[in-house]
Parts: sequence; structure tokens; C-alpha cells
Amino acid sequence: MEFLIELDKKVLLFLNSLHADWLDPIVLRMTDTWIWLPLYLFLVFIVIKTYKRDSWMAILAIAIVIVLTDQITSGLMKPYFARLRPSREPSLQGLVHLVNGYKGGNFSFASSHAANTFGTATFFFLMFWPAKRWIAWLFAWAAGMTYTRIYLGVHYPGDILVGGMIGVVCGWIGYKLFQLLHRKFQRTELAQ
Repeated sequence: MEFLIELDKKVLLFLNSLHADWLDPIVLRMTDTWIWLPLYLFLVFIVIKTYKRDSWMAILAIAIVIVLTDQITSGLMKPYFARLRPSREPSLQGLVHLVNGYKGGNFSFASSHAANTFGTATFFFLMFWPAKRWIAWLFAWAAGMTYTRIYLGVHYPGDILVGGMIGVVCGWIGYKLFQLLHRKFQRTELAQ
């Protein structure tokens, strides 16, 4: 385990050192959840356009995905493991590039950003692939969004990998829930 922790620190320091002053404010904005509101609204629009009156099932399922990913990472894992963020780790002081003094919360394992974005990408990918092939680009968005956390020095790569895996599993669970609801309510409508 100690080997993995040290490897995580070394990879973080390498990736975090790949920064440029002109890119700092862009990356800081990219990590902000609210800047992606137009993307989220567009995805909701696609759901409503595709599923019409059944869209509530998809919206409920994606809401459950986000609650799951957030509660597993922020509610359970971060307090349990209590791993300090790189930006707050005393042994890394002065080694981690920080942007505008941004340090994030206290704990880093596992990344909620990674869980939420990969959960969202997985859910929508499963809902719309292969009819909407462009939907696969959501994984590039999730990867870029989570890389910002390493760039800013607030997450280790291991935090991102584990958070991403949690997101993929929760996205799949949310999609299965959507399928279950869709089958159940379609049968009910047909029986009436």
C-alpha cells in the first residue's frame, strides 16, 4: 500500500508540474460545476425530446446517480479515509502548483468530481448509444474535467481513478433503474 501511495504522489507531482500561467485561470473555471450548466440543460433537453412524457424516469435516474456518486465519495469515503488533499499535505508543501491559493476541502479520496462526471457520462452513453454517437464525447469531457483536479493540486491520480470507477458503476446502476422504470410503466400503460 505504501508503494501505491508513493507512486500516486510521484505521478501527481509530474502531472501537476505540467502547467502554464496562461492556462491557470481557464482550468480554475473549468473545474467549476456551474460553468457546465448549459451542457446539463442540453442533456435534459435531449432526454425530454427523446422520451417526452417518460422523461421524468430518466431525470429521476440521473438524479439518483448524482446523489449516489456524491454520497459514496463525499459522504462515506472522504471522512472514512481522511486522506489530505495534495494541496493540504504537509510533505508536499511548496511542491504542488496551486492556482490562486485554491486548496479545495480537507480530504481527497475519492474524487467527487470524477464520480459525478463519469457517472453522468456513463448514464447518458448507455441511454443514447449508438443512436447518438456524439454522446461518447461525454467521456472526454469527464476526463478533462477530472484532470483539472490534478492540475489544481487538489486530487491525486488515484483519487480520480477510484472516483471514475465509482461513477461508471453508479451510471450503470442508474441506467438499469431507468430501464426498470420504463418497462414497469410501459406495461402499466398497455394494461389500461
